[in-house]
Amino acid sequence: QVQLVESGGGLVQPGGSLRVSCAASGFTFSNYAMSWYRQAPGKERELVAGITRAGSITNYADSVKGRFTISRDNVKNTVYLQMNSLKPEDTAVYYCHVWRNSRGHWGQGTQVTVSS
Repeated sequence: QVQLVESGGGLVQPGGSLRVSCAASGFTFSNYAMSWYRQAPGKERELVAGITRAGSITNYADSVKGRFTISRDNVKNTVYLQMNSLKPEDTAVYYCHVWRNSRGHWGQGTQVTVSS
């Protein structure tokens, strides 16, 4: 059974940094690409960043390029999202996602709030 558990969210001031993590279990983590999504109040869920199985290729939404970095540790079965230069518009619930066996799996999400 696929399980994704996000952690590391919180309240941070504009311009600050935060790293969120997603611990995966129930599948062979190193065999799957992973992604981070976010959903702000009243908005649709959007793709933030993705990373290939070995971590050699990453992609980012235009809104976070140059500020966010996705990475993974295939020994710890964990994917990370390092967020720098945070802006109030980055406020959202951040979700980890994996596409496996023709269906998407989500974690419960972690709240990130950027406010002074």
